[in-house]
Amino acid sequence: MPALDGMRVLDFTQYEAGPSCCQYLAWLGADVVKVEPPSGEPGRKTAAAGGKAQYFENYNGNKRSVAVDVSTETGRDLVRGLVAGYDVFVENQGPRVMEKLGLDPPSLQAVNPALIYVRIKGYGLSGPYAEYRSFDMLAQAAAGLFSLTGAADGPPMRPGGTFGDTATGAHSAMAILAAYIQRERTGEGQIIEMSMHEVMTMFIRTTGVRGWALDGEPAPRIGNKLGGAPSDMYACKPFGTNDYVFVMAGTVKMWEALCKVIDRLELLEDTRFATGSGREEHAGVLYEEVATWCRTKTKHEAMTLLSEAGIAASAIMDTQDVFHDPHLQARGFVQEVPHPVHGTVLLLDKPFRLEKSDVPLQAAPVLGADTDTVLGSELGLTADALAALRTDGVIA
Repeated sequence: MPALDGMRVLDFTQYEAGPSCCQYLAWLGADVVKVEPPSGEPGRKTAAAGGKAQYFENYNGNKRSVAVDVSTETGRDLVRGLVAGYDVFVENQGPRVMEKLGLDPPSLQAVNPALIYVRIKGYGLSGPYAEYRSFDMLAQAAAGLFSLTGAADGPPMRPGGTFGDTATGAHSAMAILAAYIQRERTGEGQIIEMSMHEVMTMFIRTTGVRGWALDGEPAPRIGNKLGGAPSDMYACKPFGTNDYVFVMAGTVKMWEALCKVIDRLELLEDTRFATGSGREEHAGVLYEEVATWCRTKTKHEAMTLLSEAGIAASAIMDTQDVFHDPHLQARGFVQEVPHPVHGTVLLLDKPFRLEKSDVPLQAAPVLGADTDTVLGSELGLTADALAALRTDGVIA
């Protein structure tokens, strides 16, 4: 039986932070019904690939779709009616949108006092920034992540992944599970407030520790270097855009193994490199020693040779390498999933594995695929009533 079998979630979200939160719950077995406008959640139109709405597919698998026009009072009444039968309501709309719609916490908890109402916002619901619009990269910028990324002598740089969105989604799912367990004990619902800004700030607790003081200096950008040496990124043949390997050999054991792998055992006798501080002091010299060897190998060859010798190393995988990675392939993490319109879609599997809860990966729903089923079974609407609502443009 899926771990969250019996949990019911109304997904009133868009783009990535909210959808990824609800997707985590769906992957764990919750019944997630996505409420979309008749034109579709805007993420359906984002970053299409090969005629497929790949962006939407990536964040909305294992859900059902109900298309309701909440700009109409009739549509809003349908949502209020559904709320009575659900445990969780999740929204990540802009500031005050839910209040204007009359779908704010007091309105919905009046219908279902045990409802867990989740509000995912850029900067939370209070404070000087509360009314500001926010997206993934803005949350990262405000949290200090840009300032820590990039070369020491270069400008701040945006990290490549959408950490602000998906990390907030994962944190939100964790909070929902805690609230759900609490409700099982008390019978009481509650409001969960999530701030993308604050979630992102949690990620500077290690990299920003050098500037961890109210009156200290900002933590510097250090590019690809980390504590200990050798520790850096090295170019590999055939020297394409992403033909690099990252190597961390900061411990004595890994340093000795590295010297053996690159066939430079004489470096172990060099007094400059006898201690960790000495290796850091002469990191530039060591960089070229390792770089010379790496230039004779492909990134995959270097990763294999170094890793098998007990040295921490990874090829710099690009987005195509990921799909062909033999490790991810062997674990079944990259999957082709049947889709009613596109034939198949390429998806990444769940990033967790529960021994006693297996939920097969499913493609995202076609817009409105479950409108009649959900509204008919849960609100008791007849076929004629549904046809009338569709004619009036309230549902799709």
